[in-house]
Amino acid sequence: MDAATWGLIIATFVACFVEMVEATTIVMAMGYTRSWRSALAGTFAALGALAVVTVAAGYALANWLPESALQLAIGGLLLIFGLQWLRKAILRSSGRKAIHDEDAIYREEVAAAKAAGETKTGLDLFAFMVSFKGVFLEGMEVVFIVLTFGLNAGNIPGAAMGAIAAVVIVLGVAIALRRPLSMINENLLKYGVGLLLASFGTYWAVEGLGIFRAGRESIDWPGHDLMILVLLVAWLVLSRIFVAVLRTPASAATAPEVAVEVKK
Repeated sequence: MDAATWGLIIATFVACFVEMVEATTIVMAMGYTRSWRSALAGTFAALGALAVVTVAAGYALANWLPESALQLAIGGLLLIFGLQWLRKAILRSSGRKAIHDEDAIYREEVAAAKAAGETKTGLDLFAFMVSFKGVFLEGMEVVFIVLTFGLNAGNIPGAAMGAIAAVVIVLGVAIALRRPLSMINENLLKYGVGLLLASFGTYWAVEGLGIFRAGRESIDWPGHDLMILVLLVAWLVLSRIFVAVLRTPASAATAPEVAVEVKK
């Protein structure tokens, strides 16, 4: 495999890894507290729904839009997602927003599961629905990342390989440890993913502006793919400037985040 393929795999792996950590936390809380059968049933139902969405969205994007329009649409969406993640990463790094705490979120999920009461049917609907919702919502972001990166790079299998690797590793570690993956610095990962999404989004969105030119051909960046590295550095420097401006004293930092987060 060439460097471009490895870069694609690594980018999708890191982005999907974050989503899998959060989905796994929700399913583990439901499984250990309520019912593993119902939690896994909700998980597999969500995976089935995601498979349908992936096929439909992938076909529509690949066949209904010209290349430049595809780049503009996907690049714009990536930029929106990336800036949202960067905003939260900047606020957390500067002390303006509470740090995301996976252990605290797990405890909140467990408390909610215990407070829901016993089910009178064979299937625990609470565990099923919470697991379904968590896996589906987190999985939608995985689908979005795989499709956008894969379609623009012309390598869906490579993007899917990175996502599958993330799923296998997170599940393997979670099964081995039997606890949420709180030892992983998820906030740092989210910061990195935000930088990646913003950089790729900027690159592809500018290329896609060619849809408005005669011929509707994509705009070529000087240096081509190497400009992604320049954009990555530019977004990193800009984000650190914002962190420095917004930074608060350590004593004013907020307590660890305990509210259940489904969207980042």
